Amino acid sequence: MRRRTFVGAVGGSTVAGVAGCLTRDSTPGGGDGDALRIATYPSMVEEGDPAGVWLKEAFESEYPEAEISWTVPENGINTYIERARQDAVDADVYFGLNIDELVRVDDSFDGQLFRSLERDRIEGVDRLRDDLTFGDPNDRVLPYDTGYISLVYDESVLAPPESLDALLDTEYEDTLITQNAQSSDPGLAFLLWTIAEYGADGYLEYWRALRDNGVQILDGWSESYFGSYAEEERPMIVSYSTDQVFHATGDEPDLTRHQIAFPNEQGYENPEGMAIFADSDKADLAADFMAFVLSSEAQAEIARRNVQFPAVADDHVELDESFAQYAHAPAEPVAFTYDDLRGNLDGWIEDWAREFASQ
Repeated sequence: MRRRTFVGAVGGSTVAGVAGCLTRDSTPGGGDGDALRIATYPSMVEEGDPAGVWLKEAFESEYPEAEISWTVPENGINTYIERARQDAVDADVYFGLNIDELVRVDDSFDGQLFRSLERDRIEGVDRLRDDLTFGDPNDRVLPYDTGYISLVYDESVLAPPESLDALLDTEYEDTLITQNAQSSDPGLAFLLWTIAEYGADGYLEYWRALRDNGVQILDGWSESYFGSYAEEERPMIVSYSTDQVFHATGDEPDLTRHQIAFPNEQGYENPEGMAIFADSDKADLAADFMAFVLSSEAQAEIARRNVQFPAVADDHVELDESFAQYAHAPAEPVAFTYDDLRGNLDGWIEDWAREFASQ
């Protein structure tokens, strides 16, 4: 699950398993020039049972002549926007692209960072869910998983809020934790959810009412979840609707503090995708990698290790029973399209941050 930290610090054995396939890359030149260089976010390769390590081993087994070199840019997609301006992009694939990040690329960079896909070159694209799309007019990104932002709550303290409006009631005063929309994927998704509900002209007024009702805004998901929420400082948090998948261990798991609420029967859909850099000279190998990621085995492993939903339709992937039992999806997913966000996203975040980012 993107930027989640379900386990503690990486131990020596895990680091040894990653050695040789990961570069911590903050300047041009990281990685192995003969390998398929894939940029991603830390938890894809650095945590206890990461999908990235499995993908490297399984792909190289399937394609013996190929090699994957993972790299983790310190500033995410912004690293490659800056490198593209200097004509110094040194990666082939970006793995972990959100719609909002794609919009930021196009709003801030006049050139072509990613190439349009040759879908007939990528086996398995017909497996993708029909409802899961980036809406990119240039067709540069394929989803590989998706998650839903929801509310996670303690059922011994609260009843689930039936709507976003309900969060303004006295019953929910000083109960909710959320994250900074400038620095957190769940925080940004929750902000966009409120914009979808109240409009660009009404969302700030809603947030003022949330503030008056005692919402707590923390910088990141890990800080808020493993800090305030885990320490039971508050009984409700903006998080992921797959929360129970991780916590449902043992024959009778205690999920009291891991109940899922979908106000208005909604949750914000946040797909993750993969794209090929425009300047890559390994486009064919990158297409092979994308096809492998969409295979049934890889989709099941990514879902399990990322604690996210597969990007392919149900009949193309087999998940274990616990996933089917404990992974919850909203009846009405909420999402902005590329066209909705283009030219608007930065302004919405900046207007929100001026009033609320320092709360």
